[in-house]
Amino acid sequence: MEIVFTVLILLLAVAVSGVVVRLLRGLLPLPLVQIAIGALLAWPKFGLYVTFDPQLFLLLFIPPLLFADGWRTPKREFFMRRRSILLLAFGLVFMTVLVVGYFVHALVPTVSLPIAFALAAVLSPTDAVALAGIAGKNRIPPHLMHILEGEALMNDASGLVALKFAIAAALTGMFSLREASITFVIIATGGLAMGAAVSWLFSVVIRRLRSVTGEGDPAPGVVLTLLIPFAAYLFAEHFHCSGILAAVAAGMMMNYATITSAGTVSARVKANSTWTMVEFVFNGMVFILLGLQFPHIIGRALLDAHETGNGDVWRLIGYVAAVTLALYTMRFVWVWLLRWLASLGAARQGVINAVPGLRTVTIMTVAGVRGALTLAGVLSIPVALSSGEALPGRDLVIFIASGVILTSLLVAVFALPQLLHGAHHAHDAHAVEEQHARKVAAQAAIRAIDDLHPTVTGDIGEPATAFDADVAARVMDLYRRRLATLTDDRHSTDEVRRAEALEIQISLAAMRAERAALLALRNTHEINDETLSKLMREVDFSETALTTREQAGT
Repeated sequence: MEIVFTVLILLLAVAVSGVVVRLLRGLLPLPLVQIAIGALLAWPKFGLYVTFDPQLFLLLFIPPLLFADGWRTPKREFFMRRRSILLLAFGLVFMTVLVVGYFVHALVPTVSLPIAFALAAVLSPTDAVALAGIAGKNRIPPHLMHILEGEALMNDASGLVALKFAIAAALTGMFSLREASITFVIIATGGLAMGAAVSWLFSVVIRRLRSVTGEGDPAPGVVLTLLIPFAAYLFAEHFHCSGILAAVAAGMMMNYATITSAGTVSARVKANSTWTMVEFVFNGMVFILLGLQFPHIIGRALLDAHETGNGDVWRLIGYVAAVTLALYTMRFVWVWLLRWLASLGAARQGVINAVPGLRTVTIMTVAGVRGALTLAGVLSIPVALSSGEALPGRDLVIFIASGVILTSLLVAVFALPQLLHGAHHAHDAHAVEEQHARKVAAQAAIRAIDDLHPTVTGDIGEPATAFDADVAARVMDLYRRRLATLTDDRHSTDEVRRAEALEIQISLAAMRAERAALLALRNTHEINDETLSKLMREVDFSETALTTREQAGT
């Protein structure tokens, strides 16, 4: 029963955090509010303590969140900026492990070099979820946000793989760069392939299930969708590949599979609402669990510092500040060097420079906030060596990692609004392509109505044909037709009901044509996934309202 009460309390805390953010009118971002609520719940008088199991955390929370991010990430922008994303997600991670690892070892000699590398590895991944909560929706220019989201998708895996090798070196004292490089390629490639395969297999099963049930309850398909990230993660981990990259690849593949096959409107609407709720709850619980751990981490670090003579609380804070500054410096220099590469790559794609100017480089630096994956990674560092001795410096590096998480969040909270004030948001490109998509979809709908109208009015009389032509040209007032159905004139009632059915038939044909046109625009890369999702959602909601009206009429 204790587990049940704990889960219920965490769910209540997630709901309360949303209310608090609204009451504060955006003065504090949601992730910080949730961390504060978690720290408050860890107060001794409340008596709430959740043992943080890193392996369970990685299995339960990370796959669905990364799957949802991969599903939502615009693929066109991801491939357009793949060079910048991969150089940040892999190149920057390994350079950070190397440079910051040596820096930490020099700063705190009692921390062995492998453990220092492990700390640098867990500090490498960034958290796009926390960044979105801090910056707010559409605050960061889209071309930068696409790079940051793509980086966060990929660097989770590279950071955790680097952590794995650092821990192995700490426990065994052996490390081979050649073996590590080959192993990383196998782990990453295998994870991507397995994730894509699992997602494709599930999409086939969902389509078969949909063909059997027809327009019935879409809930079974939605539930199967919820299982995909866990299946991809477990399948990849079973074969010693990257479960994180498997979850990302599954989300990206699912995006193609579901949109290409279209599916039923009710299935898409329910799946979107379900995943929105899952993301809100899981993200909230991640940051609340993060806050729950902080008081205990601080207490253990202070006790360890007192016993080992590493210094008082101010020295510990100094360690956090120094490591945070080293991370920012490393990221700033790396992004600045990538500026020219990004410019060349963007110019070949015919778009504006992806990373121009000092302000943009600074935004990219401050936006590299650390989150829950960093804490999960550092807590997964073993407690003892293979000989049974306690691993020296473990509590200290956990404290430093926790401090860097909080510091990066706070710096982003205060610095990003100033940096983003007056920044060029480059919304024009998406606005133009959205307007183009609306025109093409509307033209396709009009052509569908023109094609359908003669076939459904060919066998009726001239007066009815004129009436139906009027229905096809404009949407009559809904309440006027409803009033007409309540009259005692049976002929008038039947005429209006038949016109209503005709309008629904024509409207559904037009909406199907809209979807086909939008998919064609996306497949030819004239619009991106964000524009497609927005316009498809509008069409789905319109069709849902129309079919509900049709069912009510029958």
